[in-house]
Amino acid sequence: MKIFPAIDIKDGKCVRLVKGDFNNKTEYEISPIEQASKYKDHGFKNLHIVDLDGALTGETVNLDIIQDIVGKFNLKIEVGGGIRNPESIQKYIDVGVEKVILGSAAIKDKNFLKETCEKFPNKIALGLDAKDGYLSVSGWTEKSNQLTLDYLKEVNDYGVSRLIYTDINKDGMKQSPNFDGTAKVAEISNCPVIISGGVSSIDDIKTAKNLKNVEGIIVGKAIYDGEIKLEDLVKEDA
Repeated sequence: MKIFPAIDIKDGKCVRLVKGDFNNKTEYEISPIEQASKYKDHGFKNLHIVDLDGALTGETVNLDIIQDIVGKFNLKIEVGGGIRNPESIQKYIDVGVEKVILGSAAIKDKNFLKETCEKFPNKIALGLDAKDGYLSVSGWTEKSNQLTLDYLKEVNDYGVSRLIYTDINKDGMKQSPNFDGTAKVAEISNCPVIISGGVSSIDDIKTAKNLKNVEGIIVGKAIYDGEIKLEDLVKEDA
């Protein structure tokens, strides 16, 4: 089970949102670089970064910070947040990001997903953010009319290298992930799945380890709020 501690960047700072609501955010004193350094010092190998400014603008707003993190800490990094064109994907790959996460752009245009998987083999991760079974887009401000499982079936053969499944109702709530929903996605998916949203304890990590075709889990707010200690979490990282 790969543990992906999370860094969400907004206005150059580490923040956490509740259910993806930009009006319901907590800012933390620690900078993204300092937070990445802390993860590295504890022995984590992977990192999940979301550029929240990018999610709102469709630009690689925090590319410099992400480049800094990649250059300093030799972590395997996946990045998401408003990545809507091949140029942005190329920029992230050029600075050494391991996986680039496509969300809204891939859901709104399946051909874009297919073409980028062909152009950037083994680099594209698909972010499926679901609310009540339906996919949400545009930084979770817009609910689509696409059922998560139906969409996945349509794009399953495109060559996505990793799938990140988030239950928006759970995100930032620290009430445990939607394991049932994740299991359904993982059962269908041709690529390994990462669980996101709602991790509240080490027990959640242990539950995730029992799911088939689940590669890892993202942990965010529970770290920042001190409810999961990094020294305990890293023991589950393999």
